[in-house]
Amino acid sequence: MRLVQLSRESLHFPPPEMALREPNGLLAMGGDLSPARLLSAYQRGIFPWFSPGDPILWWSPDPRAVLLPETFHLSRSMARFHRRSPYRVTMNQAFFDVVEGCATGRQEGTWITFEVKRAWQRLYELGHAHSVEVWQDQQLVGGMYGLALGQIFCGESMFSRRENASKTALWVFCQHFIKHQGRLVDCQVLNPHTASLGAVEIPRVDYLQYVQALAWQPVSPGCWRTQTLF
Repeated sequence: MRLVQLSRESLHFPPPEMALREPNGLLAMGGDLSPARLLSAYQRGIFPWFSPGDPILWWSPDPRAVLLPETFHLSRSMARFHRRSPYRVTMNQAFFDVVEGCATGRQEGTWITFEVKRAWQRLYELGHAHSVEVWQDQQLVGGMYGLALGQIFCGESMFSRRENASKTALWVFCQHFIKHQGRLVDCQVLNPHTASLGAVEIPRVDYLQYVQALAWQPVSPGCWRTQTLF
């Protein structure tokens, strides 16, 4: 199947079902990272991922990794740690610092280029993107960021500079999301870290049904305001 070349003049995406099997989920290339295009992509179960120097690549893998907030796996050791946690957890207090934290300190390099950072900063300024910060003694030690899509949170990346910091970010966020009628966290592609926290793979068609059902349903007021979560 031929890879679709996107036009900068149109926000049109091909159906996710047209994505390649190998590499799994590769659907299209080109276009741009404008807020309108990014929102259009996520509303169709599509997300960008590409290496520095490569064209923008758009993906919709099958299966899709998701986490139901109420099924977050809190291990006994993590529960003990959380009861005596030295961390404070906030929302939307240091969005750009969280993105920067996700972009740096990775041995395998990063796909979060200047262009990607700028795109997510615009989404944040428009109220679509959000961050969770984990602090210890006024120092940012972990966090995560992503896109709000109705009752779905599309998790984009997370980082940790201290023990259990990224796990704390996701655990506290899931409890907050449940209280505000959040239903699903999109994890895109399963990895050992997210799997250990309860993420599972579901068929792409099931994920697209979740998007159709939940993307236009609002969470309760106050979910995304700047606040202390823990």
